[in-house]
Amino acid sequence: MSSTLRRLVDLRTLIGLSLLLILDVSALSATEPSHPNIVFILADDFGCKDVSSEGSSFYETPNLDRLADSGMRFTQGYAACQVCSPSRASILLGTYPARHGITDWIGAASGMDWNRNDRLLPAEYQRSLPHDSLTLAEVLHESGYETFFAGKWHLGDKGSLPEDHGFDHNVGGLSKGSPPGGFFSPYDNPTLPDGPKGESLPIRLAEETSDFIRRKRSQPFLAYLSFYSVHAPIETTQTLWKKYRDKAAAGDVPTERFLFDRTMSVRQVQDCPIYAGMVETMDRAIGIVLDSLDQTGLDDNTIVVFTSDNGGVSSGDAYATSNLPLRGGKGRQWEGGIREPFYIRAPGTTLPKSTCDTPVHSIDFYPTLLSLAGVPIKSDVDGVDLTPLLKGGSITDRPLFWHYPHYGNQGGEPSSIIRQGDWKLIHYWEDGRDELYNLSQDRSEQTDVASANQDRVTAMRTELDSWLKQTNAKIPTPDPRFDAAKAKEKLQQMQTKNKAQLEAQHAGYLKENYKPNPDWWGSKAD
Repeated sequence: MSSTLRRLVDLRTLIGLSLLLILDVSALSATEPSHPNIVFILADDFGCKDVSSEGSSFYETPNLDRLADSGMRFTQGYAACQVCSPSRASILLGTYPARHGITDWIGAASGMDWNRNDRLLPAEYQRSLPHDSLTLAEVLHESGYETFFAGKWHLGDKGSLPEDHGFDHNVGGLSKGSPPGGFFSPYDNPTLPDGPKGESLPIRLAEETSDFIRRKRSQPFLAYLSFYSVHAPIETTQTLWKKYRDKAAAGDVPTERFLFDRTMSVRQVQDCPIYAGMVETMDRAIGIVLDSLDQTGLDDNTIVVFTSDNGGVSSGDAYATSNLPLRGGKGRQWEGGIREPFYIRAPGTTLPKSTCDTPVHSIDFYPTLLSLAGVPIKSDVDGVDLTPLLKGGSITDRPLFWHYPHYGNQGGEPSSIIRQGDWKLIHYWEDGRDELYNLSQDRSEQTDVASANQDRVTAMRTELDSWLKQTNAKIPTPDPRFDAAKAKEKLQQMQTKNKAQLEAQHAGYLKENYKPNPDWWGSKAD
């Protein structure tokens, strides 16, 4: 064979081998799974029973229902706290509030600044998200994710905003816990340019999130949509108020809506048309985000999560909803204050319409999402990876804990909680008493069985006390200014005069000539 011919054969062989190598690499790339995208949707003050598929016959939530049906619905999902900032921090850090130190909503008074004439001085607490802990966004960002935040932050001010904790983009996040300009434009928010007058805030946040999702990119993303909805002030449009006013009026209109429970009147009926309108608008906003995933074809490679930061507001604030059959609501130590909608859709892992009865906690999102994303955890966490549950398996039994050494604006009392199996023990810091409930037999927590189960109370208290010590939990202290006579007088007024005022106000929401505050009624943007 001539040297020229030999060189030609060698060249053809080299080209052939190169083509085979390219094909092999292409095939490997086609089969190698990419990191999944993550869409985390967080509601504010939204109760477990505010969803149609969770039992509400008054609120209409078709998009939340379809999200719940498309993945796994946890029937015993919990927030990390009965108020917002602690739960929001725990989602991002994977640790209990007692450990990261944000144990109350940021801005609440503590120590001697507390001037409400209560037996205890609320404990001091951390006022911003700690920088020495890696957030979920920071870990994902370091692993190549583009990170986006929209909506309510309430985890610190300048120097501790979303962009200071791993988010590339921040739309609407600032230190405040409620929307500065309300739920319609103008927003009075330096991180959210105003839209047309009367534009809906939740719809705008959803559209911003949808626009981010639709951008072409070569990297996975985390889109964290943190609604201000359905926090006070409760505001809706005239059209939606009328829709739900008519719906409520067509049913059995109650003569009483409130029951006084220990410290405050608590709403027992879901028939507030203003709040119902807010629920529908938020649900519509969620639909915008889900549709953007479907329309871009990203739904098959995107994990979607939905939950809330605490229970629905049944007392205090706007007294807007009922969490029955769960007792209490936001700010309170019973199930209505901490039980949440808890939905995870992980394509290739969760089966549609699957449910799980294992108690889970918002500290679990951090390790679970990192596991599903194939990203290693770089810090100690209290949460556990729920992936085995998402696949239909099980996880090791464990106790769950809560610590709220504060007084809730909604009537909650300084307390710490341990749940172990079906048993829930609440320790009260005012007088040291313990309540014990068997949730499998008494999910409404109406029968305290502590006196009949002293051995169990002792064992659970021992474990709770050990956990409090291990996490360096801050404990409230007696207030030397407490006046028992004035406290008794205030309580009597809450049971009588204040309750009567509430009944009249909420009955008025259903009157045909009802006129709301003029600062938000102008919107027609349904």
